[in-house]
Amino acid sequence: MIGAAASARNFGVSPLLIGLTVVSLGTSAPELLVSAMAARNGSPALCIGNAIGSNITNIALVLGVAALIAPVAIHPKILRRELPLLIGATLLAGGLMLDGDLSRVDGAILLGGFVSLLGWIIIEGLRDRSANMNEEIPDDLSTPVAIAWLVLGLVILLISSRGLVWGAVGIARHFEVSELIIGLTIVAFGTSLPELAATATAAHKNENELAIGNIVGSNLFNILGVLCLPGLIAPRRLLPQMMTRDYPVMLMVTVLLFAFALMSKKISRVSGGLFVAIFAAYIGWLYLHA
Repeated sequence: MIGAAASARNFGVSPLLIGLTVVSLGTSAPELLVSAMAARNGSPALCIGNAIGSNITNIALVLGVAALIAPVAIHPKILRRELPLLIGATLLAGGLMLDGDLSRVDGAILLGGFVSLLGWIIIEGLRDRSANMNEEIPDDLSTPVAIAWLVLGLVILLISSRGLVWGAVGIARHFEVSELIIGLTIVAFGTSLPELAATATAAHKNENELAIGNIVGSNLFNILGVLCLPGLIAPRRLLPQMMTRDYPVMLMVTVLLFAFALMSKKISRVSGGLFVAIFAAYIGWLYLHA
C-alpha cells in the first residue's frame, strides 16, 4: 500500500484521493483477489461466502473489538453519507439475490454500483482538499522504488490469494465441509486481517474517523466490488442458506451499526461487546450447521 500511495503522490495525484482510493482498495484487495480466484476456479460459493463473511467479520468482530479497546465515535459526515450508502448497497445486493440466483446481469449491476462509488469518492475528494495523507509514507521514496514496492506487493498478494483459495478448497473437501462455510469463516477472517490491524490501531490512537471509515468503506467495496465477481465470472444458483442464514446476519449487523450511530453517535464498549457476542453466536451457528 505504501508503494502504491508513494507512486501516486510522486505522479502528482492529490493526497486525499490517494487516501480514499489506494488505501481503501488496499485493505479490500485480499477479498477482491481471493474472490476472483475462487470464481475462476469454479467455487462461487467460496467467493460469495468471502464477501458476506468479511462484512459480518468487519462489523461484528473487527469493529466490536475496536470498540472494546476504546469507544469509536461516529463522524456526522459518515452518518450522513457513507452509512446510508452501505445500507442501500446491502439492500440492493439482497434484492438481486432474492430470486436465488446471482446472474451476469446482477453482477453487472453491482459492478456499475462499484464504479459509481469510486467516481463519487473521486468527486468528493476533489471537493474537499482538507484531508492529509498518512504521515507514515516516506517523503524520500523515489518513483522507481515506489513502483518496485507496488509490483512486489501485488505479486505477493496474488500468490497468497491463490494459495488461500487452494487451501480453503482442500480443507473443505478433506473435512467434507461446504465451501460456503469455509468462505464465511476461514477465508473471511483471513481476508479481514488488514481491516482488523488498521481498525484496532486507529481505535488505540483515538483516530475514530479512520476506524469507522475503514470498516464502512471496506464493506461497501465487498458488497459491490467483490460480490459482483461470481455473477460475472461464474453465475450459479445460490445455496438456500445464503439468503436464509448468512445474508440476514449481514443485514442485521449493518442495520445495528446504523442504529447505534443514530442513537449515540458512537460505538460504545457495550455495543462493541454486543457485536462480538453476535459474531461468536454466528460462528457457533455455523459450527453446528457444519
